[in-house]
Amino acid sequence: MTLPAPESTDIATFGSGCFWCTEAVFLELDGVQSVVSGYSGGARENPSYQEVCTGKTGHAEVIQIRFDPARISFDTLLAVFFQTHDPTTINRQGNDVGSQYRSVIFFHNADQRQRAEQAIQELTEQQKFDSPIVTEISPLINFYPAEDFHQNYFACHGHEPYCSLVIRPKVEKFRTTFPDQLKKQP
Repeated sequence: MTLPAPESTDIATFGSGCFWCTEAVFLELDGVQSVVSGYSGGARENPSYQEVCTGKTGHAEVIQIRFDPARISFDTLLAVFFQTHDPTTINRQGNDVGSQYRSVIFFHNADQRQRAEQAIQELTEQQKFDSPIVTEISPLINFYPAEDFHQNYFACHGHEPYCSLVIRPKVEKFRTTFPDQLKKQP
């Protein structure tokens, strides 16, 4: 299942480790209308968080981003994606280990695939990372929204230790790196 997009929006699906961290970052981007945490890339229909955490379903923790391409480009989303996680580690982001935490771009069309491949080629040529980029690029076949508890996690659970120790520093680094891309505060 893919969330339907109104005509003026587009959808991107990325996996870059824990979806709680990734969601918190992308929600702050100007032009991003919504972010839904979920699961993609596996064979099991409607998997639960507990099933995905075993690493046996084949799914990755992902976010599905609804964005306005007139305000933010897919290329900008890719730049944020590559800057806010380590795309050089296989099945690992920090202390999160397993195929469910893999670096992956699930493309929705040929243009997204081409742009993702081009971004990896450019980053490789520019030697932006000390190790080769291992980000998987695959067609989106399925997307299952995660349980309600996982949606908007950082905003709802910011007081918890994981949020303070892991998510908050990642969000603060993102804000420093991409200040011109942040939503304007009312």
